[in-house]
Amino acid sequence: MASFHILPEQLQMLFLIFLRIGAMIWLLPVFDGRSVPVLFKAGLSLGMSLLLLPLLDPVLPPAAGMSVAFGLGAAGEVLLGAVIGFAVRLIFAGVQLAGQLAGFQMGIGIANVFDPVTSSQVSVIGQFNNLLAMVIFMVTNAHHLFLRAVAESFRLIPPLGAHYSGAAAWTVVDLSGSMFVIAVQVGAPVVVVLMLTSIALGIMARTVPQMNVFFVAAPANVVVGLIFIGLSLPFFWTYLARFFRDFAGVVHTLLKTL
Repeated sequence: MASFHILPEQLQMLFLIFLRIGAMIWLLPVFDGRSVPVLFKAGLSLGMSLLLLPLLDPVLPPAAGMSVAFGLGAAGEVLLGAVIGFAVRLIFAGVQLAGQLAGFQMGIGIANVFDPVTSSQVSVIGQFNNLLAMVIFMVTNAHHLFLRAVAESFRLIPPLGAHYSGAAAWTVVDLSGSMFVIAVQVGAPVVVVLMLTSIALGIMARTVPQMNVFFVAAPANVVVGLIFIGLSLPFFWTYLARFFRDFAGVVHTLLKTL
């Protein structure tokens, strides 16, 4: 009968790997919804941890034997995984914000739908952009780059090897600012066209006072907005695909600061 001998150091290492990967999985936009069972997320985290365990040195620092030091190190692993997952989440938050800006300009910002991921009301256009971004994330195999970045994180920062500094905090702040950059760049085509439409309607209201501009502006903004959302889809796809490809470098920069 086959027997397996697992050393306590290997169990500690597996537990630390599981904490880091589990925190990432729990914050990924594709897996963080309530519709995804907790057992599935835990099983996926455990499976990835088992795959990465043979690639790492099973020897932990001497301080890992102390209960307090090991507990602090485990909390650091959870925080490190949460930071990486949060960085991915910011991209989708920027895309959803772009949809909310476009919906507000179109005059349908009040038309919200229930988002099962966040359990809140979100804009229709924002939800559309968010779902399309998830499709692009999977179709362009960007999740493979994310898994590679996860494996790379253990090479750059072994378990219990994270040291948080001011540079890491500023990197997270820069990533948070990139959310607004994504929102402006993704929503710029629709927002600019709708702004020009509003200017044109304002000029028409001044030149033709008999026209009820409020009666014309509402459907005109919706029609123009939907048309240019459709026309901007190739740009949307290309922009996000390139951004997802470059994300591995962003994660690498973040890990070097830690």
